[in-house]
Amino acid sequence: MRIVIATIKSWNIENANKLMELYKNQWKIKVITSKADLTKSLLDEFKPDYIFFPHWSWLVPEDIFKTYECIGFHLGDLPYGRGGNPLQNHIIRKIYNTKITAFRIGEGIDRGKIYLKRDFYLGVGRAEELFIKISEIIFFDMIPFIIKFRPKPYEQVGESYMFQRRTEQQSDLLSANINDIQDFYDFVRMLDAEGYPKAYIKLGKLKIEFSEAVLYSNNVVGRFRVMLEDK
Repeated sequence: MRIVIATIKSWNIENANKLMELYKNQWKIKVITSKADLTKSLLDEFKPDYIFFPHWSWLVPEDIFKTYECIGFHLGDLPYGRGGNPLQNHIIRKIYNTKITAFRIGEGIDRGKIYLKRDFYLGVGRAEELFIKISEIIFFDMIPFIIKFRPKPYEQVGESYMFQRRTEQQSDLLSANINDIQDFYDFVRMLDAEGYPKAYIKLGKLKIEFSEAVLYSNNVVGRFRVMLEDK
């Protein structure tokens, strides 16, 4: 069995390497961590049985997904919640119980046939902590399950809804719809991860970023960082 894993983010790369070590006597695994390295020529040389895309930020080229079995992973009970920033878009809508969906990559965003789903809870924890838990489920449950049992993918069924990718300006606490402690806690924690613009407010030339939020009854405790903006 020959497998390619195309992924970004430190926790996914770490788990990809753990998976490679765990199954080194059973599967040949190649890990790709940049868009530039995902080329048809490299894949044609390696000849993978599967290409897995946990947390991949770019569209997969047509000549790749039409040649190889390409499987993506999406936080959401597809077809509901297609599109960008699903973790943030679920939490801000107070949708805490959802799924991690493995699907066949093809034309259209998050529209391919479904291989399997796993339950996931978003009600507690920083975004990075949640991403790490999602990664563990994908690498040590879902990928091995697909390889070992080869589930037959089935068509997406149900209500379809497309999330829009969030902008950095939407991380501004003062423009967010915050009415209570839970809203504040959710807003800060959902943006607290590597590579994401943290929740912030601006006071004159100062920008204050919020992170590491923990909810204690009717209080939120966390960290803040104050920066002087040049502009």
